[in-house]
Amino acid sequence: MIGILNERKQQVFEKGKDSFGIECGKPSTAGSVSQRACVFCGSRVVLYPIADALHLIHGPIGCASYTWDIRGSMSSGAELHRMSFSTDLREQEVIYGGEKKLYAALTELIARYKPKAAFVYSTCIVGLIGDDVEAVCARAAKENGIPVLPVHSEGFKGTKKDGYRAACEAVFKLIGTDNETPVSPFSINILGEFNLAGETWIIKDYYRRMGIEVTSCITGDGRVGEIARAHRAKLNVVQCSGSMTSLAKMMQDKWGIPFIRVSYFGIEDMTGALYDVAAHFNDELITQKTTELVSAEVSALLDTLERYKTDLTGKKAAIYVGGSFKSFSLVKALRHLGMETVVVGSQTGTKEDYEYLKEITEEGTIICDDTNPLELSSFILEKGADLLIGGVKERPIAYKMGIAFCDHNHERKEALAGYEGMLNFAKEVHTSVMSPVWKFSPARIRARSQHKEAER
Repeated sequence: MIGILNERKQQVFEKGKDSFGIECGKPSTAGSVSQRACVFCGSRVVLYPIADALHLIHGPIGCASYTWDIRGSMSSGAELHRMSFSTDLREQEVIYGGEKKLYAALTELIARYKPKAAFVYSTCIVGLIGDDVEAVCARAAKENGIPVLPVHSEGFKGTKKDGYRAACEAVFKLIGTDNETPVSPFSINILGEFNLAGETWIIKDYYRRMGIEVTSCITGDGRVGEIARAHRAKLNVVQCSGSMTSLAKMMQDKWGIPFIRVSYFGIEDMTGALYDVAAHFNDELITQKTTELVSAEVSALLDTLERYKTDLTGKKAAIYVGGSFKSFSLVKALRHLGMETVVVGSQTGTKEDYEYLKEITEEGTIICDDTNPLELSSFILEKGADLLIGGVKERPIAYKMGIAFCDHNHERKEALAGYEGMLNFAKEVHTSVMSPVWKFSPARIRARSQHKEAER
């Protein structure tokens, strides 16, 4: 494997060749141009889908522009979350402090938009100048009669994963304030599902058909009122384990709510998620309805997938995503399409995550933590991948390498969760991989030429 910085060699592993001792959870190596995002970005993408809350970014305008509308999160009603507000800190506030500007912004915005709650995101510069954001939020909350919650997301404190933690700590303060609204004995919270392209609605419909009430979704199509009574649900179902496991643990410690980890991507994991919830409640009628639902949905899907599989069998894929939980499901979903995963990695995986990837991938697969464009490009060339699955930062890499691309990040507009999402995923992969345009790509032409030279 070429193109790897010496400091990163323990974060890359080739199955069947290297002894497994992958390191992860480390700060990005200086000079590696990591694909990771900052702490503020992590907190913003988690809380953004709460649609009836005000989201105010306390910092320079560049931070607000960086994260504006970066979620493909849809709302069934309020759309206040789509407004990107900032205190627009400038040189004067950096010198003399930005607390007055923050208070004025909160007072004006709350009066104008009447939100159910407000989140105030502290960015890097706020941590440096020392604004007392907690005090300003407390004053605004008292004067306006709504929760005003500071989100400590100063970027120099860590990585995107630290932003997830900051978001969980902020939203945790909303939970437990509604003890009156009735909640079903067969009730769950979905944690870490963000309603990208309406996926929350697909998943909620499955649970409704099973006889399960979704008390709240944190945070897809989220509402402050639903989050307030989330502590009375009987089970937490964690979809994005990287972003929401810490919240599930906090709720377990305070209210004794058990949690399970699931994935809604791909046939196997979607089915497992439904059966795991049914098993938790151990109710005969719910189990029966779940079996009927899975049977109907899978039967309707398999014939279509077989048609795509005919063309895709033998093709190779590279995966690089933010949360490692998605990579598990993607490896399995690609296998249903006859494709082999030859490169797989994530921004925030744990040792346990990479151990699991080692178990479900084939010999020769490269497994990497916190990679960068140079490494990813070299891995794609070395393994001859036909497809790269990633996010907005990986798209240019795929096109420069002359291979197909599938967007699986949080700004996408195509639903990929659930059985319906598996069909959409298969269509997108097939359309992209089988496009005739790739045979005209200079990068692919060079690769074919080099391969022929090597054979001679």
